[in-house]
Amino acid sequence: MEYIPNRKTPILIVDDDKGFLLTIKEVLLGAGMPEPALVSDPRKVMALLGVHQFQFVLLDLLMPHISGMELLDQIKAAYFNTECVIVTASDDITSAVSAMKLGAYDYLTKPVQYEKLIILIQRALEHYCLRQGLSLYERKRSLSQLKHPKLFQDMVAVDHAMGRVLRQVEMVAPTEYSVVITGESGTGKEMVARKIHELSNRSDGPFVAINMGAVSETLFKDELFGHKKGAYTGAAMDKKGFFETAGAGTLFLDEITDLDISLQSGLLRVIQEKELYRLGSTRTVGVDVRMLAATNKDVMDEIEKKRFRADLFHRLNMFHIDIPPLRERKSDILPLSKLFMEQFTGETGKRISGMARDLETYLLNYSFPGNVRELKNMIAMAVLMEKSDVLTRSSMQVSSSEEYRPSDFEPENSLSDASASWPLAKIEQFHILRVLETLDNNRTKAAKILGIGRKTLHRKLKSYDN
Repeated sequence: MEYIPNRKTPILIVDDDKGFLLTIKEVLLGAGMPEPALVSDPRKVMALLGVHQFQFVLLDLLMPHISGMELLDQIKAAYFNTECVIVTASDDITSAVSAMKLGAYDYLTKPVQYEKLIILIQRALEHYCLRQGLSLYERKRSLSQLKHPKLFQDMVAVDHAMGRVLRQVEMVAPTEYSVVITGESGTGKEMVARKIHELSNRSDGPFVAINMGAVSETLFKDELFGHKKGAYTGAAMDKKGFFETAGAGTLFLDEITDLDISLQSGLLRVIQEKELYRLGSTRTVGVDVRMLAATNKDVMDEIEKKRFRADLFHRLNMFHIDIPPLRERKSDILPLSKLFMEQFTGETGKRISGMARDLETYLLNYSFPGNVRELKNMIAMAVLMEKSDVLTRSSMQVSSSEEYRPSDFEPENSLSDASASWPLAKIEQFHILRVLETLDNNRTKAAKILGIGRKTLHRKLKSYDN
């Protein structure tokens, strides 16, 4: 069977079951959606795509001649922006995960729920339009093409890879899409999330960030959903959880893959139903938040290892932004260094006018395992240690070429040569201790320069004594 409507359609349905094809056609027409093209022979799909340029393709996994997985691979290789959804057996989640790795937008299980199918096609078509717009936009690499350049003044994007991230932020921010932001630790995932919020229609609402890895099983419902007075001993008054606190604004779930698998179903339900129950209450509370999530892990690997729910990821991943590590955006290293240098010279009252060439060379050749966060800490310490009006290599007390020795923490030790075998935690410890030493143990000033809260600084210092 092969049916192409007279009017151009963005939708193609591929299945060897002709009855299924006709049923889907009637369902979509009944929902007021475009009449779909239908084909039962998967061997004809690539030729049809070349002629009709479909935006969305629904593929059955098990078909004669060519499997849905093989066809998906061919489609994404030739027409990368075309959104594809695989239909699998109800117990074939492994194939669904494999399809996502090949670039599928999502998957459905049989028997297909038609309401879910309609919503999925609508979202996929919106996503296609968004990606197409972004693809055209990316041809203009100059940041002068940004619509809101002033909003990004505290960010550096000389390198085109980071410029692409900022353009993605501008593209997705005005929508209600939930976004998954990935990238190594220290790349600036929360900053990107804040920019999305600031450019969104919810910018007047709160931006609430929560580290999901720090949420314990016992506090999960209380922290996220809140409680009613008397829900448990000590619950002296009603309390709003993070979902309600972020009402009409943005809720940022940082390190989402660190949330225990046993707690993920509770989070999924609130996202799906847009309502929650406070602890101790039988009354539902409506949820009106935009969801942003971030992780430094490989989500698909976490799903395969049964540590993260595939359905939760699909709910959150309407749009994806990947932030490249600093070592892959060399053009940004020196501009970022100078930005941090100006920031910390202002905060410390130092008169430093520039950077020596030996320091620039060192920074350009360093791998930055801690990314932008590590660079910021290195510059902060160098500014504190520098005694001249130019930031030099000798002021960079920690680098990556010398093994850690306990004596290195003695104040009189200058450590002009430093250590690549140091763990990042030791570099952080050394930096914090030297900042405190330079500021005569003024914890308030040290916390400000380090960019952390005073309580966080106190907790770190306490851990050093153990």
